[in-house]
Amino acid sequence: MLTVRRSQDRGLADFGWLKSFHSFSFGSYFDPQHMGWGNLRVINEDRIAPGTGFGTHGHSDMEIISYVLSGNLGHTDSMGNVKGIPPGDVQRMSAGRGVTHSELNHAKGETTHFLQIWIQPNVKGIAPSYEQTTFPEDQKRGRLRLVASNDAAQGSVKIHADARLYAGLFDGDEAATIDLAPGRLSYVHLIRGDLTVNGVALQTGDAAMMSEETQVSVSAGKQAEVLVFDLAA
Repeated sequence: MLTVRRSQDRGLADFGWLKSFHSFSFGSYFDPQHMGWGNLRVINEDRIAPGTGFGTHGHSDMEIISYVLSGNLGHTDSMGNVKGIPPGDVQRMSAGRGVTHSELNHAKGETTHFLQIWIQPNVKGIAPSYEQTTFPEDQKRGRLRLVASNDAAQGSVKIHADARLYAGLFDGDEAATIDLAPGRLSYVHLIRGDLTVNGVALQTGDAAMMSEETQVSVSAGKQAEVLVFDLAA
């Protein structure tokens, strides 16, 4: 079964310095029909104005992934990491028993546009940790490239959660398929462009929530960039 969630149906928070679309209930946006999907809890599409950002704040027992689309996300945390996250990098922070961090836009005159993703962990109280890896465009072109997994397969960042995350770029005749084990859920988030997912047409910002499916097939892309999640129910 596949259910489409259209981009315009997401929650929106606009604070001037931050414009954020919420796929699931978050902050002041509450929708009891969209509290998450499986162990996927948050997908926020954030745009941060230059010279602004999220000040120091804390997390615990959550796997947090940042996927930058444009600009550069400045990250500082209580583990001693001071990083810039450019487009093409995937950052993973395991909050574990507790971590504080800030996320700022240091790109002069340029909005930083990124996806912030939270996945519920399958272990709690672990030591917090950080990882950041570059995935060049040619690794995602015409395929679903594994970028996060619970076993660090294929050079993906390691998350402490029963989930796998794939990223892909598709145009024209390019197509790809991944298999889903029985009982798994999938969530497909179209970052930009047009794409057909299991025969259903999606546009920028749309998502497909999938259950009782054996595969995720993507095709007929038009300048498409997509994330595909393989999730615990």
